[in-house]
Amino acid sequence: QVQLMESGGGLVQAGGSLRLSCAASGIIFRIGTMGWYRRAPGNERDLVATISLRGNTRYVDSVKGRFTISRDNAKNTVSLQMNSLKPEDTAVYFCSADDRISQVTYWGQGTQVTVSS
Repeated sequence: QVQLMESGGGLVQAGGSLRLSCAASGIIFRIGTMGWYRRAPGNERDLVATISLRGNTRYVDSVKGRFTISRDNAKNTVSLQMNSLKPEDTAVYFCSADDRISQVTYWGQGTQVTVSS
């Protein structure tokens, strides 16, 4: 089992910045790709960004150039720096971690990000 704990959500005005962090615990040596997803009201949970164990990143087009995902393998953390936030970025953000052995994806409990116009 892997446990994920997010922090850093909140309320910010459009154009502002927030940094989300996620700390992993448990069978951390099995963690491969980590990522951030979000679920806006009435929508499904959608990909925001992922980062592989080697640091290769992938972003959804709508956040490219504004968000940066990073990870610290020594500290078992993954972060999402969000700049130039827009009201459409408002959502619950979830941290994810893939188990390289079982192929199970673990999820955090989510943290609310609200961007006011």
